[in-house]
Order: sequence, then C-alpha cells, then structure tokens
Amino acid sequence: MSLSGRRSRGHSPCLPLALNWLMPLPIVAAAMLAGWLGALVFAFALALLVWAIAAMTRGGSNVPTNRPTTTIVHGGPYRFTRNPIYLAMALGLIGLAIAFNTLWLLLVSVPFGLVIRYGVVAREEAYLERKFGDAYRCYRSRVRRWL
Repeated sequence: MSLSGRRSRGHSPCLPLALNWLMPLPIVAAAMLAGWLGALVFAFALALLVWAIAAMTRGGSNVPTNRPTTTIVHGGPYRFTRNPIYLAMALGLIGLAIAFNTLWLLLVSVPFGLVIRYGVVAREEAYLERKFGDAYRCYRSRVRRWL
C-alpha cells in the first residue's frame, strides 16, 4: 500500500527501459567509483606537484620557467623523473577525465602531452645541456624523462 492508503499498481519494466534507451544514466556505484578513482589520481597529481615545487625551491632553483635555472635539482621526485611538474599536470588532467567520466578531457591530454614534450621539454633539455653540460648529461643518463 502506498502512503495515500491506495494500493499501488505494478508497473511494467518498459518505462524504465525506454527511459534508459533514450537517456542512459550510469549506475550510481559505477559513477561513484569513477569519481573516487579520478579524485585519487588528481590528488596524487596535486601531491606530486607540491612535492616537486618544494624540492625545486629547497634545491635553490627557480620554479617559474621564465626565470633562469640556477642548479640541477636531484632531490625529491627529481630522483625518479626529470619532469615531475609536467607529469603532475598530465596526471591531473587524466584524473579529471576519470572523475568527470568524459572522454573529451582524456582526448585533450594527448595534444597537451605532445605540446609539453616537444614544445617545452625539448627546449628545456637543450637549455639545461648548454648551461650545465656534463653535469646535466650525467643526470639525464640516470633519471628518466617521465617515469
């Protein structure tokens, strides 16, 4: 019985199925899982970004890319990747794509990665090699560009 005291009639499953066909809605658990997973990836990216900036600052170099690099930073995440800040940006974009469950953000990460790799990182690597010579080449031989 319903709250009004009248007996509710049984409904056919056709209406929900038709609505699902017209406008599919994700199952809450699956959407929540994607949201939590995306948030986790984004939080990891944010933590990596903060760690990289702190290591760069502690190492005595400038973080803004429009200011000269004063030293090669070896500590923190720079022990594992030469580009933790750019890696954090890419992971953050991927985390948002997962959290918002949108392929569009994931697709945007491809040109973003290409621009960062060939438009930014390649120029930075050439600059660092000119400025620090063998010290940078030695660091580059020990630490991967990304992971």
